[in-house]
Formats: sequence, C-alpha cells, structure tokens
Amino acid sequence: MNGNRAQNERWTEVFRAKAADLSCRAVVCAPSVYLATLPVDAHFELGAQDVNENAKGAFTGEVSAAMLADLGVRWCIVGHSERRTLYGDTDQRVAKKVRALVEAGVRPIVCVGETRAEREAGATETVVLRQLDAVLSLVPAEKLGALAYEPVWAIGTGLTATPETAQAVHAALRAHVERTDEVAAASLPILYGGSVKPSNAAELFAQPDIDGGLIGGAALDPDDFLAVCAAR
Repeated sequence: MNGNRAQNERWTEVFRAKAADLSCRAVVCAPSVYLATLPVDAHFELGAQDVNENAKGAFTGEVSAAMLADLGVRWCIVGHSERRTLYGDTDQRVAKKVRALVEAGVRPIVCVGETRAEREAGATETVVLRQLDAVLSLVPAEKLGALAYEPVWAIGTGLTATPETAQAVHAALRAHVERTDEVAAASLPILYGGSVKPSNAAELFAQPDIDGGLIGGAALDPDDFLAVCAAR
C-alpha cells in the first residue's frame, strides 16, 4: 500500500526509459485504485495485488476478477502472507480466488510460505505443500500463472533465505507439481519473494529452480527494480 499518482508517473517514466534491454518478463502489481492509470505496453505487464473470490454481488469495497480483466490486468497475486496473516485468508479462500482468476482469464501468482515458528519446527515443506494442494484441489497446475515462495519471516524484515535454503523449497514445490502434471511443472515459473534486492538477486536467481522474484520493497525504487530484473 504505497505510492500516489505523481510517484507512479515518475516510476513508470524511469522504468520505461531503461527497460528496453531487459530480457526477463516484468509484471507490475499495483494497488487497485491505480491500475487504470498505468500503461499497458511492451515494457511491463499489469498485475493486481489481490482479488475477491466471488464473481459479483454484495461485497462492498471488493474487486472481482472480471473487473481486473476489464482493465487489462493479466496477473494477480493471491495468498500473499499479509493477506493470510492480517486479513484471515485461509488456504481454501486462496484456492477460490485462484479459481475466480482463472475463470476470468487472469493469471494467478500463488504465494506460499511458512512462519518462523513453522520453520523452526521443521514444518516448512508440510506448510507450503498444504497451501499448494488447496489450490490444486480446485485448479489444475497448467492454469496457474506462477508460484511464489515467500517465507513469512523474510517479508520486509531484511532477512533472506540463503540461496540453498530457498532452492530446496523451490525444488520441493516443483517436484510436487510434477507428480500431478509433468508438463506444467516444467513450464511453471516459481518465484522467490523475501527481501530480494540488487545485492542478492543474482545469487538467488542462479539456483536451478528459482525462476524469478516476487519483489516487494526494492520495487518501490525503479532503479533497484531494474537492477533486480537485470540479475535475472
């Protein structure tokens, strides 16, 4: 929940001026109130930060997947740790949101991740696979836009999973998808999110199962975001 129209215009101007040489796919997930003001062009694709699981109705203040699609939004984050911890999004609600996005033609970026207590209890793999299975119970893997592993203890804390630690979880996620759909597992991007910044992006992205990043704080500065993109 950052930014205003003037900041967004400056961010877009800087990014577009320097993005021509990037070889990666860049998706910008903005607050819903600004989605209609951002350009849809070759430099980045447009994404949202959340969605309601219902098609329409008496859900004041919410935004549907069809509304996002109507604005040209092609991606949407679902199950971010802040939505789970602050707003009570359960695994089941996250799965319903994913289904709503798929039905509207919007690619879901499905977030999974464990808390510090869960990691210390040795439950990391159990937690992330449970979260993933809830989604796969409603939507086949081939319909997902991307997975994002974001350890909750590394979100906005400055802490980052070591590349080897992150790789182990990414490998477990890919292997789990592979058991249900080998083709989907090979093509599904699995992103790492958790204090990714220019100084650590290249080392993380060098891991075989880390296909990119879900960037938070570093994305607020267009030059930092460009540096992270260039590391991919």
